[in-house]
Amino acid sequence: MPVVPDVSAILGQALDDEDATFAESVIATISRDEAIVPTLFWYEIRNVLVMAERRKRIAPARTTAFLTDLALLPFSVDDLPREASVLDLARRRALTVYDATYLELAQRLDAPLATLDRDLMAAAKKEGIALFKSKSTK
Repeated sequence: MPVVPDVSAILGQALDDEDATFAESVIATISRDEAIVPTLFWYEIRNVLVMAERRKRIAPARTTAFLTDLALLPFSVDDLPREASVLDLARRRALTVYDATYLELAQRLDAPLATLDRDLMAAAKKEGIALFKSKSTK
């Protein structure tokens, strides 16, 4: 079954100062199954990595290598979120529209959501959306 990961779910694999355990589990699942992400995922991951470069948390060469490795994984891009549903989720669950986009996608596809974002996890639980469980948390 495909998983819907947000950036927080895989970022630990790129940044040495973060625990990579969850990210490794998400990436292993993606490599076996598939990930479905909204278009904004690709912009968001690049933005987070460039911000990390500016804070000296990652070198530009590591950013390039990470993005190259990420591109090898079986990601599908969903570029047509249901706008009304995204806005409704953002309003009802006090989320950013960006986070609500991941939530809407997981809800629409009935796919587990992989995230480390506490607000997004709480919203997913309230919406009855399954959360990805790493092998270490099963």
